[in-house]
Amino acid sequence: MAAKTPEVPLALITLALSLGTFMQVLDTSIANVSIPTIAGDLAVSPDQGAWVITSFAVSNAIALPMTGFLARRMGEVRLFVFATLLFTLSSWACGLADSLPVLLFFRVVQGAMGGPMIPLSQSLLLRSYPPEKKGFALALWSMTVVVAPILGPILGGYITEDISWPWIFYINIPIGIFTAFTVWETLAHNETPRQHVPIDAVGIGLLVLGVGALQILLDKGNDLNWFGSNTIIALAIVATVALAFFIAWELTDEHPVVDLRLFKIRNFTVGTIAMSLGYLVFFGGIVIFPLWLQTNLGYTAVWAGLAAAPIGVLSVILSPIVGRFIHRVDLRLITTISFLIFAWVSFWTSTFPGDVNFAHLIAPRLVQGAAMATFFVPTVTLLLSGLPQSRVASAAGLSNFMRLLAGSFGTSLSITLWTRRATFHRYRLRSNLTPENPTVHHALKVLERHGLSYHAAVDVLMGLARSHAVVMATDDFFWLSGWIFLALLVLIWFAKPPFGSPDSGAGGGAH
Repeated sequence: MAAKTPEVPLALITLALSLGTFMQVLDTSIANVSIPTIAGDLAVSPDQGAWVITSFAVSNAIALPMTGFLARRMGEVRLFVFATLLFTLSSWACGLADSLPVLLFFRVVQGAMGGPMIPLSQSLLLRSYPPEKKGFALALWSMTVVVAPILGPILGGYITEDISWPWIFYINIPIGIFTAFTVWETLAHNETPRQHVPIDAVGIGLLVLGVGALQILLDKGNDLNWFGSNTIIALAIVATVALAFFIAWELTDEHPVVDLRLFKIRNFTVGTIAMSLGYLVFFGGIVIFPLWLQTNLGYTAVWAGLAAAPIGVLSVILSPIVGRFIHRVDLRLITTISFLIFAWVSFWTSTFPGDVNFAHLIAPRLVQGAAMATFFVPTVTLLLSGLPQSRVASAAGLSNFMRLLAGSFGTSLSITLWTRRATFHRYRLRSNLTPENPTVHHALKVLERHGLSYHAAVDVLMGLARSHAVVMATDDFFWLSGWIFLALLVLIWFAKPPFGSPDSGAGGGAH
């Protein structure tokens, strides 16, 4: 049953939980553009500074699927408040850090505490709203997940350039204090039952080893030339063995740290796979788009972020509308519309020329906001459909873990595909840059008539070939993304109605 919460506390609960989620998601991307500055101030190399991102991602990925287990032992409200306060404290410590080891330690703490915050914010929201408004609650929550990664690089670039990099961490302090205080004051009376279940030490150890190795592999794979590196090979072996034993152990243990039996539920499995694969492709585009703008069109990190920012406009406007009417429409139909828009935007972006202007860049990003509004809300509702409230925290933790892991795969795979396609196109274009080629011969003569020497003219053509190769690689990436989104249309229809809310009595999740 949903808690009977008065209107004013309900608004405060929604604001506090949304801000907590926003703060956590923001920290996954806000430090990215600050790494060169942080590395310089701490007297380390940019490669060493990149561990500021990796350390957070690894601990966050490990903690996420443990949310259900931790919530059963501590209670959902206590765990959320504890995690939020420690996240806030570690944010303050990150800003004060005067060496890389100290900063990395507190980033690990920050990531570990941030892990339970996202799934618990979902679970606590769903418990606070009546059944007919649960879709609306998820819509409000999803807006933070969409907007925060986009604002992160913009805000991080602005703070680093105009203020000081420690403030990318200090801005969490007032948000964290407000969130923890509000959630405790409004929800402490409605705490979930605590269960003193045994600690699954073997499962936790295998989870830390397997997920940690996999996350480091994904973060460092492209830099280390993937399986051309002994380090990557060793990480792959460790991850494969540890995760294989982890799955076998968790499926047979009486009190598993991660409830893998959720994958026996049809709608949870279909919804989680659809959300993870959709997020993988979407997040790959979020990574490649600003990289292309910065490496090929001369955009700064802030302006590249501004070009991507319109994604949040329609998402913020439409998400509450979708959430309000979501219980009246087949969720598979709404998600199908989302994937169709994603595909359309991907194919649209794949047609951009190398000299595309800012107005043309932001148009498809604006349209993509409609896809985001019709993606997160129905997919999360679908995968949680029919689950008892006691399993929502576990389901939210596991599904968010799969989504963020897919995002890591998306980042690594997209950069690798993009760089290798650029190399392929560059080699092919340069192989045609010979004086015997009539077009090349004519271009060289034109450049020479404008005062360039022969070698300078050749350098100009080589530069144009390099630039055009990047454009062609970007087009290839978004063209492939479009087809993957279309393929996901088939997957989502394997879900089976009814799609009731948690504890609503619908059996959609039981099949």
